[in-house]
Amino acid sequence: MSEPHPEGAGHPAHVVVHPVEADPMTGPYRRVDILAEHVGKAYELADVMEFMRRAGLDEDAIDEPGLIEWRGGGPDEWE
Repeated sequence: MSEPHPEGAGHPAHVVVHPVEADPMTGPYRRVDILAEHVGKAYELADVMEFMRRAGLDEDAIDEPGLIEWRGGGPDEWE
């Protein structure tokens, strides 16, 4: 029997990009989770691609259906 997923980890996407959040020191960013683990803050699409690369995912597959769940706006939403 498999282990229960932590709350919010039952999503099918490998990568979850959360809605834009404000940070007065660094500017707007989006939290990025890969396989239900927080990996960092993305300030632009290139940051999401770098997190994917570091996790061993093909960053060129950014448009692959089901790989990324964009919450609060798509890949063009950064403000």
